Amino acid sequence: MKLEQLDQALEAVLFVAGESVLISDLMNLLDVQKSEIKASAERLKKKYGEDCGINFMVFNNRLQFCSNPAFADSVAAVLNPIRQKQLTKAAMEAMAIIAYKQPVTRLELEQIRGVNCDYAIQVLMGHKLIEVTGYKDAVGKPALFGTTEEFLKRFGLESISKLPEYNKLLEEIKALGQERERGLYNEFEITNNGQGAEEEPPPFEYDENAVAVEVDGSQDDDNQSPTEA
Repeated sequence: MKLEQLDQALEAVLFVAGESVLISDLMNLLDVQKSEIKASAERLKKKYGEDCGINFMVFNNRLQFCSNPAFADSVAAVLNPIRQKQLTKAAMEAMAIIAYKQPVTRLELEQIRGVNCDYAIQVLMGHKLIEVTGYKDAVGKPALFGTTEEFLKRFGLESISKLPEYNKLLEEIKALGQERERGLYNEFEITNNGQGAEEEPPPFEYDENAVAVEVDGSQDDDNQSPTEA
């Protein structure tokens, strides 16, 4: 593969991946040598330098794009409201899938939804709508998630066997979201034995250090620590 083609291939792969990719995976799948990957990475680090809105990271034998820390405030102003709305919808969709597929692992949930579900699980766990019900007998012993009594109370169900048809539950969940947008219903308002509602979890906060790092060419690429987007 020509140098220019390799640079362009890395740009395309890392842009679509949206997260770090192992150099070894790139070597195998693009059929190139490690020296070629690292040389291409150096060129991309120069191309996406301090004057660019996007920077290029090399760390722990991984490559990744990140935002320029100089634009952290601008990124936060635009993305925070969008992410809050999307993650709210994601949490509700994840809740419906867990209800019907339980017990289910995070990986299985992500395979169904096709996106990362860490935040959705965090939200649902924080409001006691789902819980860890056990651990799968597989490599790594991943946690299995299921619904809670609070979930049953929220939807007025006697038991999980009384779940409505899947599409109907999705419609009910969407309706709750629409009511929340109109200010008629707090999506995660859960009363606690008459002691009032739990606080809604803090909104997703944009962390400058979580999406951008400065690339110091004097450092050893393989030993840099990532702070991912």
